[in-house]
Amino acid sequence: MKITTAKDILQLKQTHNLNLFEIALKYEVSNSDLDQDVILDSMARQWQIMEQAISQGLDPDNQHLHGKILGREAIKLKTSFESGKSICGITTSKAMMYALSTMEVNMAMGQIVAAPTAGASGVLPGTLKALQEAHHLEEKKIIEALFVAGLVGMIIAKQASISGAKGGCQAEIGSAAAMAAAATVYVLDGTMEQSFDAAAIAINNMMGLICDPVAGLVEVPCHKRNALGAANALLCAEMVLAGLPSVIPFDEVVQAMKQVGDLLPACHRETATGGIAISKTAKSIEASIMNDE
Repeated sequence: MKITTAKDILQLKQTHNLNLFEIALKYEVSNSDLDQDVILDSMARQWQIMEQAISQGLDPDNQHLHGKILGREAIKLKTSFESGKSICGITTSKAMMYALSTMEVNMAMGQIVAAPTAGASGVLPGTLKALQEAHHLEEKKIIEALFVAGLVGMIIAKQASISGAKGGCQAEIGSAAAMAAAATVYVLDGTMEQSFDAAAIAINNMMGLICDPVAGLVEVPCHKRNALGAANALLCAEMVLAGLPSVIPFDEVVQAMKQVGDLLPACHRETATGGIAISKTAKSIEASIMNDE
C-alpha cells in the first residue's frame, strides 16, 4: 500500500470504505513483516509508555525529575487548576499539564515516545489523556487514535519534515499538534475530512515557528511549546467539529510548511544561534551550565 498524501487516503476511503484507523493499520501490515496483532500490541505498549511518563512527571516524590534549566512545572499547573484557577477549562488545562509532565520526563532522560520527535513528545499523549478522562474513552479508542496520529505524521514527514533541524519548530510542535488534532477529531467521531481539516489548521497556527533552544537543550522554549501544541490541537478540533473547515487543504498546508521551513536560516533551525537562544539571559544560562560541567 502506497500513501504519500491526504488525497491518497481520501481516495482509499471512497474505494474501500475504510476509516483512518483501518487505513493506518492496513498500511502498517502491508509495509512490514509483522502480524496485525503484533502491531496492535506494539501500539498499546506505546500508549503505556506515554501514560507512565505522564504519571512520573506528576509524581510529587520524584525529586530527580528535572532538566538543567527547568524543574517541576507540571505540578504547579496541576495545583493551580485543582484550586479552581483554570482559565482554559479542565480538559485543556489537563492536556497542557500532561504535555508538560511528559516533557519533564524527557528532560530527565526518562522513557518517552517520540511523537513525532522527543522535543514534541508531550503534545499527543497530553491531548489524548485529557480527552480520555473527559469523555470516558476506552483504551481501544485511544490506541486507534495513535494510529491515526501516526498516519498524519507520516504524510507530513513524506511531504515536508518533522525535524526542527530541517524545518524549524513548526515541523516538530506544528506536526505534533496536527497529529493530535486529527486524533482528537477521530476519537470524537468526526469525519476523515474533518480530521485533516483540524490537522491543517493546527499547522497553519504554527506556521513559521522557529527552533531556538536555549543552550541547545530541549527545555526552553520547547517545554512550554508542548503545552501550546496540545491546546492548539484541542482548539482546532473543536472549531472543525463545530463546522469551521480549513480553507486550504491539508496537503497544500503541508507543502506550504515545507516551503517556509526551506526558507528559514540555519540560526532558526535548532542550532541555538538565533531567536531567544542568543538573548542575554539565554547566554548567561548557557555559560552557567558549561561552568557546572
